[in-house]
Amino acid sequence: MTDAVVRVGGTTVAVVDGDITALDVDVIVNAANEHLAHGGGVAAAIARAAGQELVEASRRWVAQHGPLHPGEAAITTGGELAAGHVIHVVGPRYRSGADNAARLRAAVHAALDASARIGASRVALPAISAGIFGYPLREATAVIVDAVVDWAVGHPGALEEVLLVAYAPEASRSFAAALARHDG
Repeated sequence: MTDAVVRVGGTTVAVVDGDITALDVDVIVNAANEHLAHGGGVAAAIARAAGQELVEASRRWVAQHGPLHPGEAAITTGGELAAGHVIHVVGPRYRSGADNAARLRAAVHAALDASARIGASRVALPAISAGIFGYPLREATAVIVDAVVDWAVGHPGALEEVLLVAYAPEASRSFAAALARHDG
């Protein structure tokens, strides 16, 4: 863990550097596409680490419910991950002139709502949409941090810890800068 940590609404929000798949948490949030086809980015890394059980669970979820829509969350097994569950959300594909921030906030809130609903305590959340969906990193991390903080304030004590997971140093710095605005 870095020194980028705040406590809000009874929830610790912290920036963590490294591989989201290696964390000992209850839930890993997956930045998914609508079909839960884990072909690239963090979704592919999660699928590789979780194994075939996650891939099959994702296929079954889509077969049963249809494509995952923005603002919704799909809950599947964590497969071979230490995390018992993977919660899949679809962030926005960044488009100039679109309300990207509202869609990203909805994805974060859906992930946290689903985490609380299944009784999770510790949640790992990546920089949703900041990879292959093209959301500028600094903007995405600011929206994600604000959404996590707003959710924690509105749901006091619902989650013990939300880890903002940064795979690259630039993401870590962006998450930390956004989180620093909420310190104190």
